[in-house]
Amino acid sequence: MAAPTIILLRFESRNGQFRLKVSTKDDFTSLLDAILQNLPKDTTDPSSITLSNQPIGTGGEERLLTTLRGAKIEQVGLKNGDKLFVGYDEQSNLSNGHTNGVPGNPPRRLNGQFAPAAERVPIAPPITSPTAIVKNPWEVVRQSPLDDRLDKQDGKIQRPRDQKMCRHGAKGMCDYCMPLEPYAPEYLADKKIKHLSFHSHLRKINSSTNKPELKSSYMPPLSEPYYRVKKDCPSGHPSWPEGICTKCQPSAITLQPQPFRMVDHIEFASKDIIDSLLRFWRMSGAQRIGYLYGRYEEYKEVPLGIKAVVEAIYEPPQVNEIDGVTLQEWTNEADIDRIASLCGLEKVGIMFTDLIQTDTPNKVVCKRHVESYYLSSLEIAFAARHQAQHPKPTKWSETGRFGSNFVTCVVSGDESGDITVSAYQASNSAVEMVRADVIEPSAEPSVMLVQSEEDENISNRTRYIPEVFYRRINEYGANVQENAKPSFPVDYLLVTLTYGVPIDSRPMFAATRFPIENRELIGESQEYRNLATVLEAGSPQNKIIQNVSDFHLICFLCSLGVLSKDEEALLCRVASEHDIADGMQLSTSNNWATLLTILKDSGEPPSKRARASTTSDQPSPASQISESEQLAKRLKVAKLR
Repeated sequence: MAAPTIILLRFESRNGQFRLKVSTKDDFTSLLDAILQNLPKDTTDPSSITLSNQPIGTGGEERLLTTLRGAKIEQVGLKNGDKLFVGYDEQSNLSNGHTNGVPGNPPRRLNGQFAPAAERVPIAPPITSPTAIVKNPWEVVRQSPLDDRLDKQDGKIQRPRDQKMCRHGAKGMCDYCMPLEPYAPEYLADKKIKHLSFHSHLRKINSSTNKPELKSSYMPPLSEPYYRVKKDCPSGHPSWPEGICTKCQPSAITLQPQPFRMVDHIEFASKDIIDSLLRFWRMSGAQRIGYLYGRYEEYKEVPLGIKAVVEAIYEPPQVNEIDGVTLQEWTNEADIDRIASLCGLEKVGIMFTDLIQTDTPNKVVCKRHVESYYLSSLEIAFAARHQAQHPKPTKWSETGRFGSNFVTCVVSGDESGDITVSAYQASNSAVEMVRADVIEPSAEPSVMLVQSEEDENISNRTRYIPEVFYRRINEYGANVQENAKPSFPVDYLLVTLTYGVPIDSRPMFAATRFPIENRELIGESQEYRNLATVLEAGSPQNKIIQNVSDFHLICFLCSLGVLSKDEEALLCRVASEHDIADGMQLSTSNNWATLLTILKDSGEPPSKRARASTTSDQPSPASQISESEQLAKRLKVAKLR
């Protein structure tokens, strides 16, 4: 092992500069005492010390020192003479209720060292109280790290110097070459970008809501639509349905296409992820549905854009038919979400097939086109319910949340008869209208019905249905407003997303040999013998890394209950990060050896199957059984279990 190297690091705070001699093997948190000695005593909050590669507040990579526990100096590539910037908060300015100079609790010490204060976990506003206003949401609401990074970017679109119109020098700037705002309509029209990204839309409305030159108090620029009767009306009348007034009743709804989208692009890490879902339809002819697990990343093709990267599709219990799918109770949903989070993933959307084979080989019926519909009214309501269950936390909204990043993908036929993927999101108005029970799907897929208050006895509930209007271009070319009752086109309730697969695909999960869950209908099931076969395959050097890199396999392994919680986390790291050291640690753990012993005793040895595959070509009595009888036996075994 290489000996540690002593280097000199420079630090700069708002109080001046100082230098420290450190070892490359030192932990960043070990610098806390040395940094505190160069900062104002008795007023510096140790838990708020921040390090950055750029001056604090200028968009650098700022990190709290307490969050760098376990990170070595040599791991970040710091060299002798490098400079770091230090930021901190003073004790009297803590947002802990002490606003008049009254000091808070003194910093705690443990074994003579400053102990960092426990990290505050902001309370997310519940979905059941959409009108609850969060006080100072920019302080208490925790956004995703991606949103925090996009907030720090200026988002300006750089333009080169125009050789024809610019009359200034190389260092000058004019109206023809100055950077554009991310919501500039001329740039969006030139790049054929149909919808603004969420952060571009945020910059646009924030520039008109909060103007620094007016020196007015800050107001969160975002607010979600609310189409229900407000509870606890201050007018003092009985609550709905006994009483209602103009203060608590919802205003009339005027529908118009949503100009922005919460997610701009959906990217599948590999085409094999889509093929695995299509294989069920090819073998059974029935439709299939699955939840998309992945992560959100920055999308460079759109100013301040966001893309969802899909790494796996989990297929929950369902009843599959030729013309649709019925979801059943998903008892282990929380366990699957926990396993996905251990892999650094989250539930980003849902995907379903809508395919009908034609008489022409490799061609399907084109059901969704401009003359019919792209997403039916039932599917929009289905997508809206899922988006309501996955709200997006944001500090720019007065309620602490706005919209959702949950996406809906449809696998169907295009106009040429080929299989293609389309991605959509329900608009924020559609989500609230479904939540408020204002609309309902119709038998005609291209239109949505507006509920009637006369039907309240049928559903045994009392609701207030506001007036709903929408604007359209009539036959004379005029922009007119129409009453949405009893129905209106579904185009006002959805936004479209782009879709793609990278050319140089590098999926997180490389193995695809283990059977997918809940596929007993086509004769596939997850059993010990399948697990034993997969774990025994591959080269001896990286066998465990190659074999466990399968999302469906690690979900099955964790459901067995053999591995401990720490070993499950280690298994997920091996499957997602492919670290050889973690793989060796997993292979030498006690419970992993216990699992292999169980598989050896209960699973069929691979050598036996290998001998069976190399026997004579004469058909055995078992092979002469029809496929339908074999499938019936498999289903019978599944029911008995």
